[in-house]
Amino acid sequence: MAKDIAVLAYSGGLDSTISIDWIKENYGYEVITLTVDLGGGQFSDDLESRAKKAGALDCVILDVKNEFVKDFILPSLKAGVIYENNYLLATSIGRPLMAKKLVEVAYKYNARAVAHGCTGKGNDQVRFDTAIKTLSANEPLEIIAPAREASLTRDQEKEYAEKLGIKLPGVEERVYSIDRNLWGLAIEGEDLEDPWVEPPEDAYLITKNLEDTPNDPAYIEIGFKEGMPNKLNGETMDFLEIIEKLNLIAGDHGVGRVVHVENRLVGIKSREVYEAPGATVIHNAFQSLEKLVLNRDQSRMKNMISSNYSDLVYDGRWFSGLRENLDAYCKSSCRYMTGEVRIKLYKSKCDVVGAKSPYSLYSYDLATYSNDDKFKHDSAEGFIDIYSLPSRIQRKQQIHDELTD
Repeated sequence: MAKDIAVLAYSGGLDSTISIDWIKENYGYEVITLTVDLGGGQFSDDLESRAKKAGALDCVILDVKNEFVKDFILPSLKAGVIYENNYLLATSIGRPLMAKKLVEVAYKYNARAVAHGCTGKGNDQVRFDTAIKTLSANEPLEIIAPAREASLTRDQEKEYAEKLGIKLPGVEERVYSIDRNLWGLAIEGEDLEDPWVEPPEDAYLITKNLEDTPNDPAYIEIGFKEGMPNKLNGETMDFLEIIEKLNLIAGDHGVGRVVHVENRLVGIKSREVYEAPGATVIHNAFQSLEKLVLNRDQSRMKNMISSNYSDLVYDGRWFSGLRENLDAYCKSSCRYMTGEVRIKLYKSKCDVVGAKSPYSLYSYDLATYSNDDKFKHDSAEGFIDIYSLPSRIQRKQQIHDELTD
């Protein structure tokens, strides 16, 4: 009689590797591992052999970089998602796609359950579980979370791996918890957990230390068409390729490091370190172009949308009707987001030094104070008279004696 199957999200690290045996021992399920490649070069070449040595029945590896860019990164960019004004949400954006693939593969193999390595106090458990429950609402799947259910400490995980004869690179060294994809890295653990301690250099993987960056600045130009990056330094290329190239260029100049004490969904604060060189450059360029093509009311509404969208993604509600509604607004606001942005990279700084668009609302003739000025200055007096009318009436009728108190 065939055993039930669980599909496990597998990175090849300590948590997910020992989870294979743990699920077999505690649930009696065969385990099929699923590795979802979101870019960033985060996986080693021996994933399949490592999983099978740990007891996996089969290993599935999916390259979903293009889907990640098109259906997750791009909508997030158009929405301007930045959690608490610091975190570009690389991990948060990747989790719903991973959950989607877990459900798809589980159905393909007629699996009874899906599994992940999230702990009981992190945000990712909410993102995974909410997405899985939503996507499998018509055919519910059991969710297994070994780290959450067994409450294993890092030391206990190492002991577990040792008993199984599993040797993983770096396990005996200082080990950070790292989530990496095309859009950025999230690093936590070890010294990073103390907000008073400066993050050591060995915590960073893709951005250079300030002292090691080039002494000459780099100038780059990013082209956009209706909100999508489509050119780098005048050369037309896919958005995916632009991200990959900018990760290298901006990372070389130390751009994209963030040290952030954030409010987790579960109610605690955590200190995180993030690296997102390419995403930082692209977001800065995008926002500068928005300033040219959106009017004041549109910009203020977009800021409200961005804040709500950021919370929604961080909180694991990607697969919701609200996100689809917000996407409709963001798509509309990008109708005229076509143009070029010039950026200077130097010593960890990413400065926008130029922007242009055929749909720019900036008028030199109206903005200049030179002899080319076409602004009708004599219109200002009448405008101010009408503009100040409500406050003048109120002071006269209600608070006229305030200055004499």
